[in-house]
Amino acid sequence: MITIPETDLVVHPLCLGTNIFGANADEAESKNVLDAYRSHQGNFIDTADVYNQWVPGHIGGESERIIGSWMKSHGNRAEMVIATKVGKLEGRRGLSAANIISACNESLDRLQTDYIDLYYSHEDDETVSLEETMSVYAQLIAEGKVRYIAASNFTSARLRESINFSEDNNLPSYIGVQELYNLVDRKGYESEMAQVVAELGISNMPFYGIARGFLTGKYRPGVAEVDSKRAAGAREYANEKGFAIIAAMDQISAAHNNAPLAAIALAWLRAQPTVSIPIASARTVDQLNEIVQVVELTSVEVEKLNSIS
Repeated sequence: MITIPETDLVVHPLCLGTNIFGANADEAESKNVLDAYRSHQGNFIDTADVYNQWVPGHIGGESERIIGSWMKSHGNRAEMVIATKVGKLEGRRGLSAANIISACNESLDRLQTDYIDLYYSHEDDETVSLEETMSVYAQLIAEGKVRYIAASNFTSARLRESINFSEDNNLPSYIGVQELYNLVDRKGYESEMAQVVAELGISNMPFYGIARGFLTGKYRPGVAEVDSKRAAGAREYANEKGFAIIAAMDQISAAHNNAPLAAIALAWLRAQPTVSIPIASARTVDQLNEIVQVVELTSVEVEKLNSIS
């Protein structure tokens, strides 16, 4: 188990992403994945109020409702660490005080709980003052509805400004970020954000840890079709560089008792100095059993993947 930096939250080394719950995975499949994750002592679940409003006929909150129903039926809320987000749901966009309070209460209802362990600003909102946003987070923390706050999809400059403002004004501060980062998609995070995260002493809990499934190794030269609803997104990495990374991962996997490539990809993330816990999702129990395996890479293996990617 790992303690998230700047918190007392002790969590499994894999955070289970649930953006596909209620979409690519129906409610029964989602709850099977949750059961499997819990059987591995998994306890850290990431969701958002906007998951998954993009599905025709959905209104948002579908993922939260499934998680809430599952926790209620198992009576295990106290054992779980739940992260959700505010700011991107249509009808609940932005980081105004009124919007955050309403969105938080609605998420609590869907999750069937009275507190959120980690509450993310899902995207920045420069139309609202930092004083207003951070003050309402202070209110929610004081009320016991939120334990910690974090940021996602911020620029490095705004992240620094937000945290400095909180520290200067004795207000709650973002304890981490959630940014896209994986073996085949490094430039965006490493160009600026990684350095700022390191300087601020916080950590990244990156999403798309297995690059929409590409880093599972299912996508290879000559493979025309892959049975996955995320295939189109994964295909963007199907190029010479991507296949070279997969080949290197194959070799490393062989040295670790043929560990799943997804586990190798997540192990590389954990080895990065500014990463605490990577996030990955699973549609099936078989997929969950691949990503939940915790592999420890040698420094030579990490450097090999660093250089190729």
